[in-house]
Amino acid sequence: MSKAYYEFFCPVKIIAGHAALEHIPFELATLGAKRPLIITDKGVRNNGLLAPLEAAFISAEVHVGGIFDDVPPDSSLETVRLAAKLYREHHCDAIIAVGGGSVIDTAKATNILVSEGGDDLLKYSGAHNLPKPLNPFFVIPTTSGTGSEVTMVAVVSDPERNVKMAFASYYLMPHAAILDPRMTLTLPPHLTAMTAMDAMTHAIEAYSCMAANPMSDAYATAAIKKISQNLFQVLDNPKDTAARLELAQASTMAGIAFSNSMVGLVHSLGHSLGAVAHLPHGLCMNLFLPYVLEYNQSVNGDKIAELLLPLAGSEIYAQTPAEERAAKTIRTLYEIRDRLFEQTKLPRTLSETGKVQIDHFDEIAEKALNDGSIIYNPKEATLMQLKEILQKAW
Repeated sequence: MSKAYYEFFCPVKIIAGHAALEHIPFELATLGAKRPLIITDKGVRNNGLLAPLEAAFISAEVHVGGIFDDVPPDSSLETVRLAAKLYREHHCDAIIAVGGGSVIDTAKATNILVSEGGDDLLKYSGAHNLPKPLNPFFVIPTTSGTGSEVTMVAVVSDPERNVKMAFASYYLMPHAAILDPRMTLTLPPHLTAMTAMDAMTHAIEAYSCMAANPMSDAYATAAIKKISQNLFQVLDNPKDTAARLELAQASTMAGIAFSNSMVGLVHSLGHSLGAVAHLPHGLCMNLFLPYVLEYNQSVNGDKIAELLLPLAGSEIYAQTPAEERAAKTIRTLYEIRDRLFEQTKLPRTLSETGKVQIDHFDEIAEKALNDGSIIYNPKEATLMQLKEILQKAW
């Protein structure tokens, strides 16, 4: 049944395929941009991932104005200021982010400074504090997980105050997301697995949490199907560009889904665990996903049951009695995590990470209880119930 009222918004142009990078100079020119700054990190540059992008500009009228490759794994206000300084020194007029979540967040924040002027990023933190559209901005993801290329959020650390600053505005959304399988070919197996489970969690929570709507459902289920059909194909054959492209598209679809329908308790616990134990976000998603679905099953088992079709395929769906489909969905996720552990050693439990202690549980649970994502979870949770989920995930 359709919701009585909902909103759906995604103004980002998607340019996808095996020659997507070659279209970038033309796309920039249509926005009046001639000197883009590339923002990336040392790993991306050292792996040679910028080479096909730079080659695309050789015979074009648009030229790369500069390259900033000093983005750390956890970006900071100082990094953003340095990127903005380089942008101004090289008289750039657009930004191309090439990387994962930290690079994309850095580029979004840099675009605030170079579009608005000055160096005070803090006055734009929070929700909808940008007064006007920003400069042309493209994103080329090098992982298939975050979905940041289609979201209106950026998070940047303030090391001096030891807090993470969040920025949310429709103006932060890129003008285009470029999905080219060449950009994820060098992603190692454990990162391929981790980022895919990040996207899987985005899609499953987008579908099963309280703000889901018919549009986000369509993107979410399509993403789940692409991940389940292509993740192990990529792990078995890392140079399979067709399957790599499918995972990249799935990540973007999941990003569109959750940015329109929000996420839930997996993210609340994941954000909190990441803050306490300093574990990667995708890993945290993988750790909590089936346990949270088990917790939620008593109130949204029908939605979880529907996920069996994109997750396991029509044959298994048809063979499973209706009343058993929710449990089968969760069991399938446990099986996927077991296969990923066998192939990539991606931890399935808190104890397998080697970085989490039982005496962390109180702090993780308290932080999760105060995390904004918990609002959209279909089943309310107390501090004690959160600790019980942590115990099961141990």
